[in-house]
Amino acid sequence: MKTTHRTPAVVGLAALAAVSALSLSACGGSTTAAGGSSSSAPSSAAAGMTTPSASSGMSSPMASGSMSADPAANLVGAGCAGYAKANPSGPGSVQGMSADPVAVAASNNPLLTTLTSAVSGKLNPKVNLVDTLDSGQFTVFAPVDSAFAKIDPATINSLKTDDATLKKILTYHVVPGQIEPDSIAGTHKTVEGQDVTVTGSGNSLKVNGATVVCGGVHTANATVYLVDSVLMPPAK
Repeated sequence: MKTTHRTPAVVGLAALAAVSALSLSACGGSTTAAGGSSSSAPSSAAAGMTTPSASSGMSSPMASGSMSADPAANLVGAGCAGYAKANPSGPGSVQGMSADPVAVAASNNPLLTTLTSAVSGKLNPKVNLVDTLDSGQFTVFAPVDSAFAKIDPATINSLKTDDATLKKILTYHVVPGQIEPDSIAGTHKTVEGQDVTVTGSGNSLKVNGATVVCGGVHTANATVYLVDSVLMPPAK
């Protein structure tokens, strides 16, 4: 489903210009620095995650029942084979993740520990998006741990108290509705409110320049694309 707007900086983030969230042996990728934004935007964006269907103005989400019976059937990305080999079974495997809602599935994935910390309130007690992420249908661009490792530790530390910026970054990784790999190329409006652009196809997908390590990973309520860089929302 290609979409444009129809179908998850800010002060102190200038250091992210050299770098670029709910993924596996990460490939190198570029990052986009975020500019300033109002503190009210992240709160409204997070609230918008509770209604990702018709009210979003985008195409209707793909129903879970339309997914392939085999969770690994539509995987794309050069890192998928390595991921499957390292996690052949259990809750962190492709099969295991398909049984749980996205935030729970991510918490079981050994490559998503930093993202899990960020969305669950462990990084910043004022930012906990678990219930929101698990209650709707989403496409999630999930940065693997090595993606966060590209960011200056001082910047990560600042997010422990800057809840507005953290919410903004996290919701920029989430698109309402589930989008399969064969329809993901194009421009999509995020829950944060701004667009992400997916280019390429098959094992060569990129999201705002970040490489999709393994995409089309299904959870009970989301389609996940593991990416090698943290996506930063553009300055408004």
